[in-house]
Amino acid sequence: MKIGIFGGSFNPPHKMHKNIAKSLIKKGYVDKVIFVPTGTKYEYKPNLISNEKRVAMLSLLIEKERNMIISKYELQEKMVYTYETLRYFKTIYNKDDLYFICGADNFSYIDEWQNSKEILQNYKILVIKRKTDFIKPLLEKYKKYKKNIIITPIKEKTISSTKIRNFFKQNNNIKARLYIDKKVYNYIKENHLYN
Repeated sequence: MKIGIFGGSFNPPHKMHKNIAKSLIKKGYVDKVIFVPTGTKYEYKPNLISNEKRVAMLSLLIEKERNMIISKYELQEKMVYTYETLRYFKTIYNKDDLYFICGADNFSYIDEWQNSKEILQNYKILVIKRKTDFIKPLLEKYKKYKKNIIITPIKEKTISSTKIRNFFKQNNNIKARLYIDKKVYNYIKENHLYN
């Protein structure tokens, strides 16, 4: 089986997150996607809402998707790096192929991550394009690891969780609803998140 590991803050999770996972499954890149929300101890994302609330929203987002699950592995009382997460899943799925799902914007500086060589050498990386990305320079930069880099035809729309949070802060419910699953939207409003 081909397992896709999809990490992120999911603060909040939005329609594009699910669309990426569905597209990767539909096109045969992976058979299953595991969403791995970043824990609140992750020092590069200081404004995360609670682990519980982000997991609850992810659960609502993918509740009808049989090939998508959530892992709480990174929701620890310490910072967890990507290489540690991939090592963990390699022990769980030791007979399967692991694929790390990564937006091109993050992939562009993956060499700055902790133990980046381990990630690039040992795991297949599914790169999701954005409209503003320049893929050729990235392939040149990481040509040593090209056998593990898969540029998918899936494009991520230029919407981010940051923009969505701003819509809620501005009370722009119409725009927020365009990008958020209805149940996730209702959860955010009921719990007064991002006001």
